Amino acid sequence: MSSGDETSGAGPDAGPPEAPASAAAGDEGSAEGDPSERAEGDPSERAEPGAMVFLTEPVRRRAVEIAAVAMPGLAPGRVPARLRRFLKFSPAKRAKLARGDLASALDRDDAFREGLAEVLASADSPLIGVINEGGAVSPMADPVEVAALTYLLRPEGWRELIASAVEAIPEAPEATPAAAGPDEAGRKRLASLEKENAKLRGALADQRAAAGTLQEELRRARRELKDAEEKAAKAAGDLAAEKGRLKHADTERRSERRRLESEVESLRGQLDRARKADREQERLASSRLWLLMETLSGAATGLRRELGLEPVDDRPADYIAEEYCDDPEERPFEGSRGLEGTDPQRLDHLLSLPNPHLIVDGYNVTISAWGETLTLEQQRNRLVHGLGTVAAQTNAEITVVFDGADAIFGAKPSARGVRVLFSAKGQIADDVVVELARVEPEGRPVVVVSSDQEVADRVRREGAYPVPSPVLVRWLQRI
Repeated sequence: MSSGDETSGAGPDAGPPEAPASAAAGDEGSAEGDPSERAEGDPSERAEPGAMVFLTEPVRRRAVEIAAVAMPGLAPGRVPARLRRFLKFSPAKRAKLARGDLASALDRDDAFREGLAEVLASADSPLIGVINEGGAVSPMADPVEVAALTYLLRPEGWRELIASAVEAIPEAPEATPAAAGPDEAGRKRLASLEKENAKLRGALADQRAAAGTLQEELRRARRELKDAEEKAAKAAGDLAAEKGRLKHADTERRSERRRLESEVESLRGQLDRARKADREQERLASSRLWLLMETLSGAATGLRRELGLEPVDDRPADYIAEEYCDDPEERPFEGSRGLEGTDPQRLDHLLSLPNPHLIVDGYNVTISAWGETLTLEQQRNRLVHGLGTVAAQTNAEITVVFDGADAIFGAKPSARGVRVLFSAKGQIADDVVVELARVEPEGRPVVVVSSDQEVADRVRREGAYPVPSPVLVRWLQRI
């Protein structure tokens, strides 16, 4: 069958219109019909400027087949959108169904054709290597194959190579329209029907293969469904048994909970009654103890006031030491109980008295202890913070008095439980200390810390206990 016959009977799969192979020679009088039809005969004429190139039907068909084989080697993004749906087909089916779209893409989409050329160039083919390098093609090579590869690869001088390859293709005899009689038309119709029948057979084979696959999947799904139903039935039985066991356990748990709640309520009642009885007993004992302590405290205070007793440093044992011992003035201990004059235990004894008031002559203590190493502000802060520790460890009321005649630099020190006072202008701290001792009621223990002998004598007349400054310093160093 001639190339003209193949074009007329191709049906919907036929590519773009073709020019006869004899047009490659450029003879304008050899083509019949309207010149406009001859101008649109081959899309390859518009591929690049230069000499026109004509592809015969065998060359065009072979170029489409080669492109169909090489197209899966491209990335999906480099394949035209209308051709991507054919990527999943086999090369033969792809060339058959996408023939028109492939031919159009090869003609108009240079990027697509160049991508196919890269895929073909990467193949290990001697013929492709020779064409790409512009070498001499073997005379034994198929001219149709050479022309199709040259059209796709486009090496240097590709137009001349295609023209020489097209000239080497043997021409098939063409039937003139006058010779085409009823038998020729019948043969064409029969060929078309056979082609359509082949397409239908191929589609039927594909449908049968798909049906077989679906049947196999259906059988597998039925087996899986049966296994799942059996597992579900077994799980349902296990679930029912577990529900029964849990229901029985829940009934027992509820019964045990009710019993325990009853016991807890009974124990709570007993505990409340015991607590109530304990509170009543404690309140009664506290009341009795308080009355007894108040009676004893009042009796002791009244007795001291009645007898007019003054605080003493010496004890009866000290008189025996002076009377019957040699050189009592040279004994290593002074004061009561054999304690040194600066022993902090003397301050412990005084602060252990009920509700004592500790009054401190501030600078008298700090200057004697830290006057050479700390500034006045640092001395005040150190003394007040130390007295805060005393307040935390005892129940004593603590007041510290500093001279305020001069300007005070730095923030006023403070500590929890310590009253910090500064004397007003025209007053000295000694007078403030004596006044604090004077206003206290008789019978309350008042301890004044000062090494000033005049201050000690004045507060002693007010009923207070004078204590030298080193005693407090050693007491603070001990804690």
